Amino acid sequence: MRYSSAIVSAALCIAEVAAFPAAAIEYAANAARDASAAAKLEGAIADYKASRAKRAVGFNAEEQYVSNQGDHAFVAPNLAVDARGPCPGLNAMANHGYLPHNGVANIEQFIEQTYNVFGMGTDLGAFLAVYGALIDGNLESWSIGGPNPALGPVLGLLGTPQGLSGSHNKYESDVSPTRPDLYEYGNDYKVILSQFEQLFATQPDPATANYDIPTLTKFRAARFQQSIENNPHFFNGPFSGVLVQPAAYTFIYRFMANKSAEYPEGILNQEVLKSFFSITGEPGSFVWTEGHEKIPDNWYKRAIGDEYTIPYFLSEVVEAALQYPQFLDIGGNTGTTNSFTGVDLQDLTGGVFNGATLLEGDNLACFVFQSLQNAVPDLLKGWVTDVLGAVQKLDDAVSKAKGDAGITCPELRRFDRSQFEKFPGATNVA
Repeated sequence: MRYSSAIVSAALCIAEVAAFPAAAIEYAANAARDASAAAKLEGAIADYKASRAKRAVGFNAEEQYVSNQGDHAFVAPNLAVDARGPCPGLNAMANHGYLPHNGVANIEQFIEQTYNVFGMGTDLGAFLAVYGALIDGNLESWSIGGPNPALGPVLGLLGTPQGLSGSHNKYESDVSPTRPDLYEYGNDYKVILSQFEQLFATQPDPATANYDIPTLTKFRAARFQQSIENNPHFFNGPFSGVLVQPAAYTFIYRFMANKSAEYPEGILNQEVLKSFFSITGEPGSFVWTEGHEKIPDNWYKRAIGDEYTIPYFLSEVVEAALQYPQFLDIGGNTGTTNSFTGVDLQDLTGGVFNGATLLEGDNLACFVFQSLQNAVPDLLKGWVTDVLGAVQKLDDAVSKAKGDAGITCPELRRFDRSQFEKFPGATNVA
C-alpha cells in the first residue's frame, strides 16, 4: 500500500461533518515508508468512519418521501426534443416533472429540486447550478443533455450552449461509473453495459446488495485503471478529475440509496440501482433504455438536516484519496495507452503549491477551486460577450462555496496551463 503526501491537506478541508482524525495527517505523510504508520492510518480511517456513523441521522417518512405518482408520474422523454444526458439523477428528475420535462432548467430550479428530491445541500447545489449555467448554458439556464432549442438565441452569447453532454473536461470527466470516456467511445453520455455489468457484479447477492461508498470507491479505482489501459487520451484534470470524478461515484450512494427507519443512511439495492440507471433485465442480458431513468416506488431521500453539503462531499474525497492516492494525480496519457504522466504542481502553480505546501491548511481544495477560476476565462472566450461578468458570477459562487466550507486560500498569481499541452486529452480542461 502506498500513500501520496499530496492527499493529506484535503483532510483539513472538513468543516461541518465529523472532523478527520488529526493523527491521520501524520500517519499518511509517513505511510509510504513506514509500515506501522500505514497500519495506524488504517486505524485512523476506521475511527473516522465510526465517528461519522454515530451521527443522529434520523428518519421521517412524511418529510423524506419522494413521490413518483400523480403530477410526478414517470413520463418518457421524446429524445428528439427532450434533453437527457450523462447524469441519471437529473434525467430521473426531468422524467418525473421535478425539472422541466425538456431537460432545460434554470439555476433556481436546479438548487430547489436537487434539495427536494435528493437532499443535496443548497451550498453544493448552488455551486453546481451556477457553474453549469456558465459553462454549459446561457448564463441562467442549462441543458442536462446536449444543445437544446429551449435555450434559444440569447443576448450575450456568441455560440450555442452545448449542455452537460458537451461538457467534457469541464463538467463531465473520464472514469465515469457507467458512461464512456469521450475519446475512447466518441460520446460521454450513453451507458456502456459492460461497465454497468461490472458495477452490478460488485454486489452479486440481491438479498444483501448495497452499493455503498466503499463498494463504489473500489469500483472507481478499477475504472481509473481501465481508463489508463484503454484510453490513450485519458486525462485527470485539477477540477474535472479531482472533484467532478468522485462526485460521479459518491452521488450514486448518497443520493440514490433508499432511506428507512431501519437504515437511515440508506440501502442501495439492485432494483433501485437499475431503476435510476434505466436498466432492465438480468445480468448477462441487461437492456439500457436511453433517457428512461426512474425514481423507484416507495423511495425516500436523505433526512432533513442531513443534507449532502460541500464539506461532507470534501470529506469523502479525502477518504477515497487516502485509499487510492492516484485519484489526485494531475496528468494523463500522452497519446498511447498506459503512458500516464503526472504534472509537477510547483511548475503548474508558480511555486505556490507543491508536495510540501499541499500539506498545509486548505491548500488542496484551494488548488482545485483556483485552477477552475483560472480555466474559466479561456473556456468562455469566443461564445460569451461579457467574459468578465460571467467570470465574476463564478468567482462569487467559488467564494460562497469556500466560505460555506470554511476554506481560506493563499494567492495564486500564475497557473501555467502550458503544462497540459503534452496531453492530447486535455482539451477545454477545468
